[in-house]
Amino acid sequence: MGHAGMAAAAVRYLRSVRAAPAREPVEVLPRPELRCVGEDERAPVGQTEFRRVLGNFATGVVVVTANDPLDAAPAGFACQSFSSLSLDPPLVAFMVGRTSRTWPRIARAGDFCVNVLSAGQGELCRAFAVSGADKFAGVAYDAAPVSGSPRLAGTLAWIDCTIHAVHTGGDHLIVVGRVDALGAADGDEPPLLFHKGRFL
Repeated sequence: MGHAGMAAAAVRYLRSVRAAPAREPVEVLPRPELRCVGEDERAPVGQTEFRRVLGNFATGVVVVTANDPLDAAPAGFACQSFSSLSLDPPLVAFMVGRTSRTWPRIARAGDFCVNVLSAGQGELCRAFAVSGADKFAGVAYDAAPVSGSPRLAGTLAWIDCTIHAVHTGGDHLIVVGRVDALGAADGDEPPLLFHKGRFL
């Protein structure tokens, strides 16, 4: 089974084990033709140069969280590839590496909460960027209102979502979430930004 087949199977599984409330149907558009670099082709851009150039684009930083139903424990990871996607229906998206050990735990939950970090939460971000550690040790959080996913204290905003679709994108997965609830903190604290390998 190819990557696209695995992603489709994951979505079918999530929909079968978690019955979602009735929602308005979303118009399905034709899938674009996909093409991968062949074994006999050279990738047009080297990875080092790709990272150097794309590092000039400053991004916000979020922590994506969920409750893994397998071990009844919270799961989460830091993510800078998060974006709003659609107003109608309300959709957001994030990208996660296919080798991530946290993603399967979030996929099992079938829902997640996006926590938008503030400028003063660099250390919190570093804690969630570490693999294999107890990322929630000493971290204050409560339950997001719909999914029950961890909603971290002190963040600028939170978005509570149900997994809507998963697509392949090279060495990453593109996860689309349907927004069920959201909110923002009062005040004017700036966001945590990532630029050229460091926080701003």
